[in-house]
Amino acid sequence: MNRAFASHYAKSMFLAVSGLFILSMIGTRMFTHIDLNLYGYMVGTLVFLGGFFYRFIAWGERPPTKIILKKGIKLLRRKSTPKTSVEHLGTYKFIWNRGIYRWTQHLLIGWGCILSCFVTFPLVFGWMYFTMEENGLYTVVAMGVNIMSVDAEGIIAYLFYNALNITALMVITGVSMAIYRRLKNMQARAEQTFVYDFLPLYLLLFISITGLLLTFSNVFLHGFGQPTMSLIHQFSVIVTLIYLPFGKLAHIPFRPMSVFARNYREHYSEQSMENCKVCGTQFVSTEQTDDVIDVLRQNQINFEMEEGFQLAELCLPCRRKYRISRFSGAPTHEIKVKEGNQNAKG
Repeated sequence: MNRAFASHYAKSMFLAVSGLFILSMIGTRMFTHIDLNLYGYMVGTLVFLGGFFYRFIAWGERPPTKIILKKGIKLLRRKSTPKTSVEHLGTYKFIWNRGIYRWTQHLLIGWGCILSCFVTFPLVFGWMYFTMEENGLYTVVAMGVNIMSVDAEGIIAYLFYNALNITALMVITGVSMAIYRRLKNMQARAEQTFVYDFLPLYLLLFISITGLLLTFSNVFLHGFGQPTMSLIHQFSVIVTLIYLPFGKLAHIPFRPMSVFARNYREHYSEQSMENCKVCGTQFVSTEQTDDVIDVLRQNQINFEMEEGFQLAELCLPCRRKYRISRFSGAPTHEIKVKEGNQNAKG
């Protein structure tokens, strides 16, 4: 199979596009139900897939990533995997330690974007669509199968109509909270840059606002300006999809990899812990220390100290002290005093 393609990237793109084509063929009942108004979103999604596979494969070829992926896949059968997946991908519990404000903004942005994708992509590729009978009932069709019929004036139909409006309000609220924090928090202001940190938020804000303006135009202005606003909204979505794999928003599709990392740390910590060569504190698993040393050797980097140990065999506080001692000449790394923020959360 691999010999049929020029690279892993080419194979991944071929399989992804072929899969989308087959699913669309099934979902649209042999392409008999296609909404050409969504054609631009489809093209943008395909470009996004190309960028995503390019970025993911380039990232996956790095020696540290190979280790996490290889061992992480084997550890997916851990009993704690479902719980870890919920905490990292559903409830964002890992952000709770940073404060309820930051947790709320991440929850709103994260789930606002996820739910929007769950609604948009099935419509774009024809996996889901609606038909209306003369009796005033909407029929929900998923993958070519009639799933359910709902009253056009009922609460379920209302939620179907306004699903993207609800998610847009979630994203606007979360993004506004994030922008406010970045502008008011002095530490955040010192670390943020416009292109990398603010631009993704403005793109999400622009998409959400133009989406709401579409609804406003249809409901209150009887469709006035709807064609122009539809093009503006579509353009904003396509630009964001193309940009997504190469900017800060790339951590959204990459987020599931955090489950691999969590399983890796927990599993090997249960096996054996590494003791710091200076203070004796257990700080990471022995497996992780060995993997770090092995990766450095693969890249022809050697951090073996004169004392006979590797820099990776020191805990972070002692590692910082050791580096200071190398520059100052004072044996500060031998002082067995913990730093004030050594056990800080967040």
